[in-house]
Amino acid sequence: MPMDAQVMTNEKAERVRRIAELHDRKRRRKAGRFLIEGPQAVREALTWMSDVVRDLYVTVDGEEPDAAFRNAAAGQLAGLAMGEGIYVHKATEKVMAHMSQDAQGVLAVGDLAACREALQTVPETPKPFLAAFWQVRDPGNAGAVIRCADAAGCDAVVLVGDCVDLFSPKVIRATTGSLFHLPVLAMDEEGFLSYCADHDVTLVAADVYGLEGKAPESLPDLVRDGDGLDGSMAVLFGNEARGLEPGMLERADLVSSIPIYGKAESLNLATSAAVMLMTLAMSSRNETM
Repeated sequence: MPMDAQVMTNEKAERVRRIAELHDRKRRRKAGRFLIEGPQAVREALTWMSDVVRDLYVTVDGEEPDAAFRNAAAGQLAGLAMGEGIYVHKATEKVMAHMSQDAQGVLAVGDLAACREALQTVPETPKPFLAAFWQVRDPGNAGAVIRCADAAGCDAVVLVGDCVDLFSPKVIRATTGSLFHLPVLAMDEEGFLSYCADHDVTLVAADVYGLEGKAPESLPDLVRDGDGLDGSMAVLFGNEARGLEPGMLERADLVSSIPIYGKAESLNLATSAAVMLMTLAMSSRNETM
């Protein structure tokens, strides 16, 4: 596909308005499109899920057709997009700012249905390692935990229950491209618990307090003993403010907590996910930690 010779200069144009509206959840659903902002996220989308990208917008220094790209990354990504048959549009800095305040000179528009379908495809692995998050509500947290799961080599992420919109631009930015690396599924509580039971997945609940008769096992002890961790496994984290409800803890096979050796009262969700998922990932790749 070619690059549009004309530079987008009118911030009040219909196309600019439609793209800016994609920051709103209802508008995204109606249009069937979503935003991918910034060079890192756009690069990963073009590299790993180019089929979901419909248009690329890059900032140029001027209004003339031969105006130079604002930065080297914009030029590189424009070339990558055209190589994948994706139409590239040049825009002035003012127009880009109307479409996104977080584009850093590069903005892509993706197909919502195509991306949802791609994210639902879970690869067949002998012992899947899943990261699940119940009622995660903060966009930054949702993006960060997807990034953590990607770094830990998880086979999929599951958003359980009433969670933040996965296609919020804030979520996508916080994943720094990890959204396009692994499946991200949405399930209700019963659907997730049934999936674990039907697929013989050991469900490990990450929780500080546990329940009466089901006290949490310290993560180092859990890893050292290794009981129940040699097969398929899902680690379930709770809501940022409330943790996991008793009903979810009751259905878990194991409860585990991260020990705190200093004076901090607790760890936030993203830090907890990083510590627990990376610890379990490393333990599965080594006989001892």
